[in-house]
Amino acid sequence: MTSQVRGVQLARLLGQWHALPGRRRSPDYAALAAAVRGLLADGRLPLGVRLPAERDLAEALRISRTTVTAAYRELRETGHLASRRGAGSWTMLPGTHRVASTGLWTPLDDRDMIDLGVAALSAPAQLVPAARAAAEDLPRYLGGAGYHPTGIIELREAVARVYTERGLPTSPEQIMVTSGTQHALDLVLRLALSPGGGVLVESPTYPNALAALSARRARITTHGLSADGDGWDADLLLGSIRQTRPKLAYVIPEFHNPTGHLMAADLRERLVGAAHAAGTDLVVDESFVDLPLDGTPLPPPVATFDRHSRVISIGGMSKPYWGGLRIGWVRASAPQVQRLAAARVGVDMASPVLDQLVAVHLLAQGPGIVIDRRIQLAAQRDALVKAMADRLPDWRVTVPRGGVTLWVELDGPISSALARAAEEVGVRLAPGPRFGLDGTLERFLRLPFTLPAADLEEAVGRLAAVRYDLDRVGRPQWREPSVIA
Repeated sequence: MTSQVRGVQLARLLGQWHALPGRRRSPDYAALAAAVRGLLADGRLPLGVRLPAERDLAEALRISRTTVTAAYRELRETGHLASRRGAGSWTMLPGTHRVASTGLWTPLDDRDMIDLGVAALSAPAQLVPAARAAAEDLPRYLGGAGYHPTGIIELREAVARVYTERGLPTSPEQIMVTSGTQHALDLVLRLALSPGGGVLVESPTYPNALAALSARRARITTHGLSADGDGWDADLLLGSIRQTRPKLAYVIPEFHNPTGHLMAADLRERLVGAAHAAGTDLVVDESFVDLPLDGTPLPPPVATFDRHSRVISIGGMSKPYWGGLRIGWVRASAPQVQRLAAARVGVDMASPVLDQLVAVHLLAQGPGIVIDRRIQLAAQRDALVKAMADRLPDWRVTVPRGGVTLWVELDGPISSALARAAEEVGVRLAPGPRFGLDGTLERFLRLPFTLPAADLEEAVGRLAAVRYDLDRVGRPQWREPSVIA
C-alpha cells in the first residue's frame, strides 16, 4: 500500500519555498515544483509517496489551487511525478538520475559538479598496498565458512587496542565489526529500541541517523546546539534527559557533525550520570574522533565514565581512511556484543573478510595516515574559511578544532533556496534543514572541507555569485505583445 503525505505535512517540509526576488525570478508554480524536486533530491521526501490532493495542498500553503495544479503538471513533465485519474499522484524520478555516494538521487551528467554534499575524503595512498597485503593474508581464512558475526579476531584486537590507547581499556570481546558506522547504528537500534521508543538527539544532527530513527518509528525529541561557543548547553541537555527519560540518547561528542563542536570532559561525565539516573542508554558516535586539528587535545572517551553498561560507542574507518571501505564497529559490554551478533544474523550475517583484512593493515599504519589527513584537512579548512571571508563576509562561522565540516550561519533563511540555485551553477550543497526535523535550520548550511583547496575556492566563488543574484530585485520584464497583421 502506497503511503501518503498530507498537505500540512508537505507544507512543513517545504518551508520557505516561495520564489525569491532575483534577476531571473520564476513564477510561484515553478518555485513550488523546484522545492518538491529539492525534497526528493536530498531524501526528505521519499519515492513512491502519494502527494496530497491539489485542494489539500493549496489550503495548507494558502495559495491558489491553480498554482498547485501547474506545479504538479511541471513535476509530471520532468518525470518526478506520476498521476492516475482516481488514484492520485505519487513521487518518482526520471530515468536520467542515479543514486550518488551520499545515498541521494542525482543527475547522471554531473561530472563538472563540485559536490559539497559529501563530507568524506578520497582514499589514502596506503590503501592499495594494504589491499595487496590483505589478499596475501586471505588464504588462511579460505578453509572456513567465512562467517564471523562479531568480526575476525585480528581486527577486533586492533580496534580494542585503539580504545585502550585512548585511555579506555577494552578487550576484543567488547568489539563487534560492522559494515560501516551507519550499519553499527542500525544494529544498535534494532537491539535497544522498540518501535515508538523515545530518543533524544542533538539539533542539528547527522541526517542518516535521523533516517535510521525514523525507520524504527522512534519518538524523537531534540536538544538544540548553538552555532558558536561550546555548542552544548549542559543544563538544558541534562534537563532534557531527566524530564523526557528517553530510552536512547544519540550524541556526537567529538567534532560534532555538522557543527564541529567538541564536548568538554566534565559534561561527558555528567551526561553519563544523568543517563544512568534516567534509565537512558547513550549511543556515542565517534566517527570523527581521529581528526583533531591544530593539536587540539581530546577529552577522555564518554565510555570512560560508564560503570553500568549504559554507553554504546560506534565508530569506523569512513572519515579518517575511506568511505569505500565499509568497516565500522561497536564497542559495548561483552554480553551486549553477543546480543548484537544474534540480532545481526537476520540482517547480513557478517562483514566481508577481505575488507576486514585491509582494515587491519591500514590500522597498523594508522598514526602516519591520520597525521597526513590532519595536515591536509587543516590546510583545506583554512582555505575555505579565507575564501568565505573574502567573498561572503556576511556569513558567520566558528572555525572548528577538528572534523571535516563548517556549520555556516547565513545572512537569511535561504539555505534550501540557495541549494537549489547553486545546483544550477554546478555546486551541490547539503542545506540546513537536512540536519534537523520538520524544515527548521533554514539559516544554516554545512560546508565540508574535504575537497582540494582550489575546488573549495571555486565553489565559494560560485556561491557568492548565486547569493548576489538572489538579492537582485529588478522590475518585472514585460514583453511587448506581438502584432499580427
